[in-house]
This record gives sequence, C-alpha cells and structure tokens, in this order.
Amino acid sequence: MKNFHYHNTEKRRHNGKHITRKVVIKGGKGFKSVTLKHGKRNRTVKRTLKENEMHKIKQGKFIKGLFDNCK
Repeated sequence: MKNFHYHNTEKRRHNGKHITRKVVIKGGKGFKSVTLKHGKRNRTVKRTLKENEMHKIKQGKFIKGLFDNCK
C-alpha cells in the first residue's frame, strides 16, 4: 500500500527523564525513533522499520520489543 500513512507518538516522564517514542510510516517507508531528554542533554536513536514490522503495524497488531534496538 503506497498511500498508507501512520504516525504515533508516546511521551513518558520517569525520574526527571523525558522519553519519546515515535513510529512513522509514509508510503512504503517507515522509521522508529527514541529520544531521551535529561536536563540539557538530548539523545535520539533512529532506525528504519523492517517490512514485517510495517505489515504488523498496518494490521494493528502489538509488536513486543519494537524499540529494543533503539537503546
């Protein structure tokens, strides 16, 4: 599906740290990212989504450990 667009953002606060997890799919490409903000220090890790991950997201299925390789 080339016309499929999906965007999800989850924000959390834990012990003074701000953690933001994002998933974006536009057309046939997608990426996932994790941003850690602690004081003035920011750290962002961005990875591309695999084909099977995009397929499961399109079906609305939960993917356990989706952000494990973004640490």
